[in-house]
Amino acid sequence: MNGPGKAQRPTLVSFSGIDGAGKSTQIEALCQCLRKIGMKVELIRFWDDIARLKFLRESAGHILFKGDKGVGTPDAPITRKDKNVRSWGMTCIRMILYFVDVVSTRDAVRRALGSDADLIIFDRYCYDELANLNLRNRILRIYARLILKITPVLNRSYLLDADPFEARARKPEYPIDFVHLNRAAYLKMSSLSNRITVIAPMGRDEVEQAILQYTLDDLEYSAYPRKNGGCASKSMA
Repeated sequence: MNGPGKAQRPTLVSFSGIDGAGKSTQIEALCQCLRKIGMKVELIRFWDDIARLKFLRESAGHILFKGDKGVGTPDAPITRKDKNVRSWGMTCIRMILYFVDVVSTRDAVRRALGSDADLIIFDRYCYDELANLNLRNRILRIYARLILKITPVLNRSYLLDADPFEARARKPEYPIDFVHLNRAAYLKMSSLSNRITVIAPMGRDEVEQAILQYTLDDLEYSAYPRKNGGCASKSMA
Protein backbone atom coordinates (compact mmCIF):
# COMPACT_ATOMS: atom_id res chain seq x y z
CA MET A 1 0.00 0.00 0.00
CA ASN A 2 1.46 3.31 -1.10
CA GLY A 3 -1.37 5.49 0.18
CA PRO A 4 -1.02 8.21 2.79
CA GLY A 5 -0.42 7.46 6.44
CA LYS A 6 0.94 3.94 6.10
CA ALA A 7 1.77 2.66 9.59
CA GLN A 8 5.09 0.93 10.25
CA ARG A 9 3.39 -2.08 11.77
CA PRO A 10 0.25 -3.81 10.50
CA THR A 11 -3.10 -3.37 12.19
CA LEU A 12 -4.31 -6.64 13.74
CA VAL A 13 -7.97 -7.54 14.15
CA SER A 14 -9.85 -10.72 15.01
CA PHE A 15 -13.35 -12.08 14.41
CA SER A 16 -15.17 -14.25 16.95
CA GLY A 17 -18.71 -15.47 17.44
CA ILE A 18 -20.99 -18.49 17.57
CA ASP A 19 -21.14 -20.81 14.59
CA GLY A 20 -23.33 -19.25 11.91
CA ALA A 21 -22.83 -15.68 13.16
CA GLY A 22 -21.45 -14.61 9.77
CA LYS A 23 -17.74 -14.39 10.50
CA SER A 24 -16.56 -15.80 7.17
CA THR A 25 -18.97 -13.58 5.25
CA GLN A 26 -17.81 -10.44 7.03
CA ILE A 27 -14.13 -11.32 6.75
CA GLU A 28 -14.49 -11.84 3.01
CA ALA A 29 -16.38 -8.57 2.61
CA LEU A 30 -13.76 -6.62 4.59
CA CYS A 31 -10.90 -8.17 2.62
CA GLN A 32 -12.53 -7.31 -0.70
CA CYS A 33 -13.25 -3.72 0.33
CA LEU A 34 -9.77 -2.97 1.60
CA ARG A 35 -8.01 -4.67 -1.29
CA LYS A 36 -10.17 -2.67 -3.67
CA ILE A 37 -8.70 0.55 -2.30
CA GLY A 38 -5.15 -0.76 -2.49
CA MET A 39 -4.47 -2.14 0.96
CA LYS A 40 -2.59 -5.36 1.58
CA VAL A 41 -4.61 -7.76 3.74
CA GLU A 42 -3.49 -11.10 5.17
CA LEU A 43 -5.60 -13.77 6.85
CA ILE A 44 -4.60 -16.07 9.70
CA ARG A 45 -7.00 -18.93 10.45
CA PHE A 46 -6.87 -19.86 14.12
CA TRP A 47 -7.77 -23.53 13.71
CA ASP A 48 -5.43 -24.07 10.76
CA ASP A 49 -2.48 -21.82 11.63
CA ILE A 50 -2.42 -21.52 15.43
CA ALA A 51 -4.26 -24.29 17.29
CA ARG A 52 -2.14 -27.26 18.31
CA LEU A 53 -2.90 -30.99 18.42
CA LYS A 54 -5.60 -30.59 15.78
CA PHE A 55 -5.78 -34.29 14.99
CA LEU A 56 -6.50 -35.11 18.64
CA ARG A 57 -9.29 -32.54 18.75
CA GLU A 58 -10.85 -33.57 15.47
CA SER A 59 -10.78 -37.27 16.19
CA ALA A 60 -12.02 -37.04 19.79
CA GLY A 61 -15.48 -35.82 18.86
CA HIS A 62 -15.83 -38.43 16.15
CA ILE A 63 -14.26 -41.48 17.80
CA LEU A 64 -15.04 -40.92 21.49
CA PHE A 65 -18.42 -39.24 21.25
CA LYS A 66 -19.62 -40.51 17.84
CA GLY A 67 -20.16 -37.03 16.45
CA ASP A 68 -20.31 -36.16 12.78
CA LYS A 69 -17.41 -34.69 10.84
CA GLY A 70 -17.53 -31.79 8.40
CA VAL A 71 -19.51 -28.57 8.22
CA GLY A 72 -23.27 -28.44 8.54
CA THR A 73 -25.39 -26.66 5.93
CA PRO A 74 -29.14 -25.98 5.75
CA ASP A 75 -29.46 -28.78 3.19
CA ALA A 76 -27.17 -31.18 5.05
CA PRO A 77 -27.27 -30.67 8.83
CA ILE A 78 -24.87 -32.62 11.02
CA THR A 79 -24.54 -33.40 14.72
CA ARG A 80 -21.14 -32.50 16.12
CA LYS A 81 -19.99 -33.62 19.55
CA ASP A 82 -16.89 -31.76 20.63
CA LYS A 83 -17.07 -28.36 22.29
CA ASN A 84 -20.64 -29.06 23.43
CA VAL A 85 -19.35 -31.95 25.59
CA ARG A 86 -18.84 -30.19 28.93
CA SER A 87 -17.82 -32.95 31.32
CA TRP A 88 -15.17 -32.01 33.87
CA GLY A 89 -12.71 -34.41 32.26
CA MET A 90 -13.06 -32.72 28.87
CA THR A 91 -12.99 -29.30 30.53
CA CYS A 92 -9.62 -30.09 32.17
CA ILE A 93 -8.22 -31.24 28.83
CA ARG A 94 -9.47 -28.04 27.20
CA MET A 95 -7.82 -25.91 29.87
CA ILE A 96 -4.46 -27.49 29.03
CA LEU A 97 -5.00 -27.18 25.27
CA TYR A 98 -6.12 -23.58 25.52
CA PHE A 99 -2.97 -22.62 27.42
CA VAL A 100 -0.88 -24.28 24.72
CA ASP A 101 -2.84 -22.34 22.10
CA VAL A 102 -2.21 -19.03 23.87
CA VAL A 103 1.52 -19.69 23.66
CA SER A 104 1.12 -20.48 19.97
CA THR A 105 -0.97 -17.32 19.52
CA ARG A 106 1.75 -15.17 21.06
CA ASP A 107 4.22 -16.56 18.51
CA ALA A 108 1.75 -15.97 15.67
CA VAL A 109 1.15 -12.35 16.70
CA ARG A 110 4.87 -11.70 17.01
CA ARG A 111 5.39 -12.99 13.46
CA ALA A 112 2.40 -11.03 12.18
CA LEU A 113 3.81 -7.78 13.51
CA GLY A 114 6.78 -8.25 11.19
CA SER A 115 4.57 -8.46 8.10
CA ASP A 116 4.41 -5.71 5.48
CA ALA A 117 0.61 -6.00 5.30
CA ASP A 118 -1.67 -3.09 6.16
CA LEU A 119 -4.15 -5.32 7.96
CA ILE A 120 -3.92 -8.86 9.33
CA ILE A 121 -7.19 -10.62 10.17
CA PHE A 122 -7.40 -13.49 12.64
CA ASP A 123 -10.31 -15.74 11.72
CA ARG A 124 -11.25 -16.70 15.29
CA TYR A 125 -9.00 -16.09 18.27
CA CYS A 126 -8.35 -17.31 21.82
CA TYR A 127 -11.69 -15.78 22.81
CA ASP A 128 -13.52 -18.45 20.83
CA GLU A 129 -11.92 -21.14 22.95
CA LEU A 130 -12.78 -19.47 26.23
CA ALA A 131 -16.41 -19.29 25.11
CA ASN A 132 -16.44 -23.10 25.02
CA LEU A 133 -16.13 -23.13 28.81
CA ASN A 134 -18.96 -22.89 31.31
CA LEU A 135 -18.20 -19.34 32.42
CA ARG A 136 -21.00 -19.43 34.96
CA ASN A 137 -18.55 -21.47 37.03
CA ARG A 138 -16.34 -19.34 39.28
CA ILE A 139 -13.23 -21.50 38.83
CA LEU A 140 -13.51 -21.34 35.05
CA ARG A 141 -14.01 -17.56 35.16
CA ILE A 142 -10.77 -17.26 37.14
CA TYR A 143 -9.04 -19.44 34.56
CA ALA A 144 -10.49 -17.32 31.72
CA ARG A 145 -9.20 -14.13 33.33
CA LEU A 146 -5.72 -15.64 33.62
CA ILE A 147 -5.76 -16.66 29.96
CA LEU A 148 -6.96 -13.20 28.96
CA LYS A 149 -4.01 -11.66 30.80
CA ILE A 150 -1.52 -13.51 28.61
CA THR A 151 -3.49 -13.30 25.36
CA PRO A 152 -1.97 -10.71 23.00
CA VAL A 153 -4.12 -7.60 22.67
CA LEU A 154 -4.94 -6.77 19.06
CA ASN A 155 -5.91 -3.40 17.66
CA ARG A 156 -9.52 -4.57 17.64
CA SER A 157 -11.33 -7.83 18.30
CA TYR A 158 -14.84 -8.19 16.90
CA LEU A 159 -17.48 -10.36 18.52
CA LEU A 160 -20.30 -10.86 16.04
CA ASP A 161 -23.38 -11.39 18.16
CA ALA A 162 -26.22 -13.28 16.51
CA ASP A 163 -29.65 -14.70 17.19
CA PRO A 164 -29.10 -18.39 18.05
CA PHE A 165 -32.03 -19.61 15.96
CA GLU A 166 -30.88 -17.70 12.87
CA ALA A 167 -27.25 -18.77 13.37
CA ARG A 168 -28.17 -22.42 13.72
CA ALA A 169 -30.39 -22.24 10.65
CA ARG A 170 -27.35 -21.10 8.65
CA LYS A 171 -25.00 -23.65 10.19
CA PRO A 172 -26.87 -26.57 11.80
CA GLU A 173 -24.22 -28.46 13.75
CA TYR A 174 -25.11 -28.25 17.45
CA PRO A 175 -28.36 -28.51 19.45
CA ILE A 176 -30.13 -25.18 19.83
CA ASP A 177 -29.81 -25.36 23.64
CA PHE A 178 -26.03 -25.44 23.30
CA VAL A 179 -26.06 -22.56 20.80
CA HIS A 180 -27.89 -20.45 23.40
CA LEU A 181 -25.37 -21.46 26.07
CA ASN A 182 -22.48 -20.73 23.72
CA ARG A 183 -23.81 -17.27 22.89
CA ALA A 184 -24.21 -16.50 26.61
CA ALA A 185 -20.63 -17.66 27.19
CA TYR A 186 -19.34 -15.34 24.44
CA LEU A 187 -21.12 -12.38 25.99
CA LYS A 188 -19.89 -13.32 29.46
CA MET A 189 -16.35 -13.70 28.15
CA SER A 190 -16.55 -10.26 26.52
CA SER A 191 -17.62 -8.77 29.86
CA LEU A 192 -14.42 -10.15 31.42
CA SER A 193 -12.35 -8.12 28.99
CA ASN A 194 -12.41 -4.54 27.74
CA ARG A 195 -10.69 -5.58 24.50
CA ILE A 196 -13.71 -6.78 22.54
CA THR A 197 -16.01 -4.80 20.26
CA VAL A 198 -19.43 -6.46 20.25
CA ILE A 199 -21.33 -6.05 16.98
CA ALA A 200 -25.04 -6.36 17.76
CA PRO A 201 -27.28 -8.53 15.55
CA MET A 202 -28.15 -6.51 12.44
CA GLY A 203 -28.59 -6.99 8.73
CA ARG A 204 -25.53 -8.20 6.84
CA ASP A 205 -24.93 -4.85 5.11
CA GLU A 206 -25.25 -2.94 8.38
CA VAL A 207 -22.74 -5.21 10.08
CA GLU A 208 -20.41 -4.88 7.10
CA GLN A 209 -20.50 -1.09 7.23
CA ALA A 210 -19.99 -0.98 11.00
CA ILE A 211 -16.95 -3.25 10.78
CA LEU A 212 -15.54 -1.33 7.84
CA GLN A 213 -15.84 1.99 9.65
CA TYR A 214 -14.19 0.66 12.82
CA THR A 215 -11.39 -0.88 10.78
CA LEU A 216 -10.72 2.25 8.75
CA ASP A 217 -10.58 4.27 11.96
CA ASP A 218 -8.05 1.81 13.38
CA LEU A 219 -6.02 1.97 10.18
CA GLU A 220 -6.14 5.79 10.26
CA TYR A 221 -7.04 5.80 6.59
CA SER A 222 -10.42 7.47 6.95
CA ALA A 223 -9.57 10.22 4.45
CA TYR A 224 -8.29 7.82 1.81
CA PRO A 225 -11.60 6.12 0.94
CA ARG A 226 -13.44 9.45 0.83
CA LYS A 227 -11.13 10.62 -1.93
CA ASN A 228 -11.05 7.37 -3.84
CA GLY A 229 -14.62 6.15 -3.51
CA GLY A 230 -15.13 2.43 -3.85
CA CYS A 231 -16.91 0.18 -1.38
CA ALA A 232 -15.57 2.11 1.62
CA SER A 233 -17.47 5.22 0.62
CA LYS A 234 -20.77 3.58 1.59
CA SER A 235 -19.77 3.57 5.24
CA MET A 236 -18.94 7.27 5.17
CA ALA A 237 -22.42 8.40 4.17
